[in-house]
Amino acid sequence: MAATRIARQLPWRSPERALRTLPGSTVRKVDCYTPPALSGPLNEPGQAGAYLALFGEMGLSLLVTTLVGALGGHWIDDQLGTSPIVLIVGFLVGAAAGARVMYQLMNRFLAKIE
Repeated sequence: MAATRIARQLPWRSPERALRTLPGSTVRKVDCYTPPALSGPLNEPGQAGAYLALFGEMGLSLLVTTLVGALGGHWIDDQLGTSPIVLIVGFLVGAAAGARVMYQLMNRFLAKIE
């Protein structure tokens, strides 16, 4: 009985190991907690590909917009011969544009689910 309580108090250890560590105990099956399956529209079977496509598109759009802004700012800085002020502005504008695209993609995806 005491071994069963110890096994339940130590969920990160297997019940057999917890029972084996006590002197004079016998190894027997102890019910361990298993979380219930999550349910809802975001956890439907077959949606893994949709999530992978969404997050891939979001990451790629953020990368491209930020890179275009930074490279455009660097090119303008080279043409004008200025310090990297336009590079920083271009980076920030590109990152903001990427965040906006990510927001739009997420809203469009969530509208399909509901």
